[in-house]
Amino acid sequence: MAEEVWVGTWRPHRPRGPIMALYSSPGPKYLIPPTTGFVKHTPTKLRAPAYSFRGAPMLLAENCSPGPRYSVNPKILRTGKDLGPAYSILGRYHTKTTLTPGPGDYFPEKSTKHVFDSAPSHSISARTKTFRVDSTPGPAAYMLPMVMGPHTVGKASQPSFSIKGRSKLGSFSDDLHKTPGPAAYRQTDVQVTKFKAPQYTMAARVEPPGDKTLKPGPGAHSPEKVTMTKPCAPVVSFGIKHSDYMTPLVVDVE
Repeated sequence: MAEEVWVGTWRPHRPRGPIMALYSSPGPKYLIPPTTGFVKHTPTKLRAPAYSFRGAPMLLAENCSPGPRYSVNPKILRTGKDLGPAYSILGRYHTKTTLTPGPGDYFPEKSTKHVFDSAPSHSISARTKTFRVDSTPGPAAYMLPMVMGPHTVGKASQPSFSIKGRSKLGSFSDDLHKTPGPAAYRQTDVQVTKFKAPQYTMAARVEPPGDKTLKPGPGAHSPEKVTMTKPCAPVVSFGIKHSDYMTPLVVDVE
């Protein structure tokens, strides 16, 4: 029954190459350039000359000359200044004089070794800098090669071995599949699939609102000093008969 659906020898198969039916087009989203104006004119049509209107030019001033505002010195002619001789008083010029040595600046007694024959004289001075450049190295500047270890020179050395750490590449602990272990999975909470037990939290103690001012206790009162409601013995105090704030009476006795 399935072979009767198709007509002829054609059967569904994959295309041998890319065809346009397999790709979707962007659709009518392109804009045709306009045929009027100057900006973005279509290149397939002729563009007529475009002219723009410009405003009138700025008017210049009627008179651009500065006018008779120059103050010409009357003593200056076309041939130069018309002035008489003028003199000025200046200070005296300072001439530079060179000081020449006098007879007392010479020491003829020190010229005997230059005029007459004298014995050679030597002086002891510090070592020059060129001596340090030409200095040769001493015995301590050389270092003999080692006679122990694998880096000996001119000696036969024994084989040396070193202990290296275990390599993680290619070992028995190398995980080639990179599969997660049992500890990589998160344990599901029991309360998600079963009944959730009640949970309680401990909070701070709640204080009821009230007056938080300090109240006097029994020791703050002195009932023995109360004299308003109980009889009290007479209290006597010693004082002065006159007041320090009153002017004393002064009587003149003749």
